[in-house]
Amino acid sequence: MDPADPTGPVRPAGPVRPTGPVRPADPVDLADLVIRDAEVVDGSGGPSYRADVAIKGGRIVSIVKEAMAAGCQRPRAVRELDAEGLALSPGFIDMHAHSDLALLRDPDHSAKAAQGVTLEVIGQDGLSYAPVDDRTLDEVRRAITGWNGYGDDADFTWRSVGEYLDRLDQGIAVNAAYLIPQGTVRMMVVGWEDRQATPEELDRMRRLVAEGMEQGAVGMSSGLTYTPGMYAEDAELTELCRVVARYGGYYCPHHRSYGAGALEAYAEMVALARQAGCPLHLAHATMNFGVNEGRAPELLSLLDEALAAGADITLDTYPYTPGSTTLAALLPSWASEGGPEEILRRLADDVVAERIRHDMEVVGADGCHGVPVEWDTIEISGVDAPGLASYVGRTVQESADLRGEAPWVTARRLLVEDRLGSTILQHVGHEENVRAIMRHRVHTGGSDGILRGTKPHPRAYGTFPRYLGHYVRELGVLSLEECVARLTSRPAARLRLPDRGLVREGYRADLVLFDPATVAAGATFERPRTLPTGIPYVLIDGRFVIEDGRRTDVLAGRAVRRTPG
Repeated sequence: MDPADPTGPVRPAGPVRPTGPVRPADPVDLADLVIRDAEVVDGSGGPSYRADVAIKGGRIVSIVKEAMAAGCQRPRAVRELDAEGLALSPGFIDMHAHSDLALLRDPDHSAKAAQGVTLEVIGQDGLSYAPVDDRTLDEVRRAITGWNGYGDDADFTWRSVGEYLDRLDQGIAVNAAYLIPQGTVRMMVVGWEDRQATPEELDRMRRLVAEGMEQGAVGMSSGLTYTPGMYAEDAELTELCRVVARYGGYYCPHHRSYGAGALEAYAEMVALARQAGCPLHLAHATMNFGVNEGRAPELLSLLDEALAAGADITLDTYPYTPGSTTLAALLPSWASEGGPEEILRRLADDVVAERIRHDMEVVGADGCHGVPVEWDTIEISGVDAPGLASYVGRTVQESADLRGEAPWVTARRLLVEDRLGSTILQHVGHEENVRAIMRHRVHTGGSDGILRGTKPHPRAYGTFPRYLGHYVRELGVLSLEECVARLTSRPAARLRLPDRGLVREGYRADLVLFDPATVAAGATFERPRTLPTGIPYVLIDGRFVIEDGRRTDVLAGRAVRRTPG
């Protein structure tokens, strides 16, 4: 649990009765644990069924359905757990997470464990901490301070993807799979320059991607509204995607616009991936800003056409309307060329700063998805400098009004004094778009959760119970069985994990027990670190990570590497 969270741990929300150990005559035949009388929502999307599920050695060893129980001996175990009234499902897979440092720095990690997340996919949006060299490591730490903090308390003993995964293998709260960050790769090879890579530089980037895939990455990400990754042309991205495809991975782009030109940006990624022969997973596939209100059907039609033509496409979304990123991400790309120090130098120059303001407020900067920034939609969610804490929880417009100044003056002050570390919420989404995309057959769940800041987006703590509580039970947008499939087996298939994502004999015992009648996100925009209710048990490799609604001290998570072939 976050030490700053006053809400305390989740409490079990259902009749959960551990019955204690069993003492049979022959312990060799015993499972480690049997979960009795659970309503199994097995992740396939098919109807649920009542069953006993036995676990041994971290795997599911038997499933005895209620209809069979009269004619079959019920499994016995060292420990039994009465799951009357609870649903048993595979552990949830967060297809878009920003826990790259949090997994190492926060052994508790209740933000995800308490939601039933048993696997996170990190290395997102083209910027993360491997592969790096000494120069690039410092630059990327500074570039994504707003996402993860600078990491003063992290050891950073790794440089390669394999070394980072080995570091995760020392024990983390939940499992993690890794995407090679294309922006970091470009930072290593080309630097922060807005130019085409030379043939030699492209060869080196290909080698870095190949090495990362060989060392266990599941694919490659891009952040094409973030520098320096956004400076890559499609031809360069296509060549890197060909390498990813050769190793059986997938491409996960944060594409070039989620605002003006969003449909064109989606189409660009579909065409690029098809040309490269690489499976495509569209990150946080939203249709935001006023220009896209009600336009989700156009996106879904584009995807359906590509799928019908044989494209391999999936996507993820979070079940909220606002987005979240850093304040610096809204800047035009030309202002970010050269890296963080160059950004700060430009902001300090009144003439250049005025040009930045004009691009943001009048033209629509590429960092703000081609839409003129609306300062009354930009809420400050976190700052690095303690002296700026009064800005948190207010929009830039509100803070500017209180100070009697133009909003750009306020935003510029924050950028400079916080050294680009401020995080924001962008209140620019549309509920009808969220629901329409959520219903699509290739949809999966991803939190896109930024865990730092005084008032982070509640999606970091509430995405998965919000799907089950709000969109399944309250609104009926999805059935329970279909929703669980989108959070479990469908992501596992994209990650090519042959023994996760389903409740099946022989599969890993990464499991969640939740109460369908009470499961709900506790996190709100006012209290974003509140943990969920109705998820009393979470297991990874058959070990309780959440037990009786409380976080245990178990660190059962490990790096999940790409399956060869």
